[in-house]
Amino acid sequence: MTARTTGSLRVNGATLHYEVRGEGPLLLLIPGGTGGAASFDDIADDLASAYTVATYDPRGMSRSTLDDPEAEQRVAEHADDAFRMLELLSPGEPARVFGASSGAIVAVHLLTARPERVARIVAHEPPLVEVLPDAAEHRALIARVKETFRTQGLMPAMTVFAEGLKKDGDAPEPKAEIKLPPQAAARAEQTMANLPYFVGRIVPGFMSYAPDLQRLEALSDRLVLACGEDSRGELPYRPAAFLSERLGTELRHFPGGHTGLTTHPAEFGEHLRKALRV
Repeated sequence: MTARTTGSLRVNGATLHYEVRGEGPLLLLIPGGTGGAASFDDIADDLASAYTVATYDPRGMSRSTLDDPEAEQRVAEHADDAFRMLELLSPGEPARVFGASSGAIVAVHLLTARPERVARIVAHEPPLVEVLPDAAEHRALIARVKETFRTQGLMPAMTVFAEGLKKDGDAPEPKAEIKLPPQAAARAEQTMANLPYFVGRIVPGFMSYAPDLQRLEALSDRLVLACGEDSRGELPYRPAAFLSERLGTELRHFPGGHTGLTTHPAEFGEHLRKALRV
């Protein structure tokens, strides 16, 4: 285990919990979904042999508290949180940044808003559904998730959400069970605790976000788009595939599916190392 230090950073409307380990140029890891800093525990020690690895709990999740627990969540504000982390931990040098899922949306906005602070962005399956030709269908999905959450509660809303993420024509047959690494299984309780906030605030706020495509095109040499090998055709896969074609960049494939970071940590970490090389 690599020694880590923890700290807190005061930002607009929130206090962020963060963790740092290793030495070298800064690598900021932005978690997605219901994950916090702990979601990177399975890969951070290995990455810390080459980088100063920093990660944090996004505002409102786990140990990062909101001043107003009812505040709406916006991508731009979350990206400003990431910028404040870079200012704190790498004030004189552009940093490498990895984002997963909703964290990848934050990373993409960070690139367009603060390009001078970023040497390279790796975005793994950002659900940027507004770039897709059928974006209207996905807006309707988000509206159904919000309404189901309001009227029926968390688990029915999660069912609606999960159905909307499947690839077209998915058979209902169960997939082979994946045994999670011990650390990932131990994080399940915190993951569940973050779920209402994720469904109620992050999903509607982030999946309605539309990136600045002209800015991304101009900065595409610093952007690596990645997807899970096993998630081809699923909704979170499609925006990265669409953007890689639009921007004329390579689409990289990482082990596993949308949650390959959790299910295949060693292989995922090795692919991330390669993608981070500038």
